[in-house]
Amino acid sequence: MIKRAKTQFLDGLLSGLPIGLGYFPVSFTFGIMAVEGGLSPLLSILMSFTNLTSAGQFAGTKLIFSVSSLLTIAFATIVINLRYMLMSVSLSQKLATNVGFFKRLVFGFGITDEVFAIAVVRKEPLTFKFMLGIMTLPIIGWTLGTAAGAYLSDLLPESLQAAMGIALYAMFIAIIIPPAKREKPLLAAILISIGLSCVLNFVPVFEFISPSIKPLICAILAALIMAIVHPKERQEP
Repeated sequence: MIKRAKTQFLDGLLSGLPIGLGYFPVSFTFGIMAVEGGLSPLLSILMSFTNLTSAGQFAGTKLIFSVSSLLTIAFATIVINLRYMLMSVSLSQKLATNVGFFKRLVFGFGITDEVFAIAVVRKEPLTFKFMLGIMTLPIIGWTLGTAAGAYLSDLLPESLQAAMGIALYAMFIAIIIPPAKREKPLLAAILISIGLSCVLNFVPVFEFISPSIKPLICAILAALIMAIVHPKERQEP
């Protein structure tokens, strides 16, 4: 049993390795932005270590710099991060039977878009050891990247700093393409999400919708459509 637990943690650690590497350049950019905006390096690092949310951190920090009210900052970050609630609900259906309430709270902290993308396609039940392993390197990569950006920003040219944020998008594409090739329902959900995103972003009538809300709408509608068109069969205990 102990060996099995160690194996599960190692599996999660290896699965989270590319995520941690991909997070480093993105959080490097965040560290640069945070320090240039007036935050101290230590505060910037603390923010990354306790949040682990790229869009929420970038948006929240910009609101701080614009001297927005605490209520505005809180509301904006909650709306931006609502998608993690949907991801957590989805992953809760795949958890092992011995995962208790406290362990679920730990999972909730470590759920990101990329962690979800890997965990949701795993065939085996999600154990505490595996999820702890998959969260470890993304947290380290995100925090260390922020620290490097905060302290070493003056050493890199602006062109290289601006290009580092592309790494996260490339990594996410690399994560979703292999399972999409194997599972047609997943490919269909991705294509539906892309189509809905194009409609919401390029059709003028939808301009009133906040950019932070649009991904959430796409996720809900794509999930609803796939639940109707391709419902998951209930497994007998």
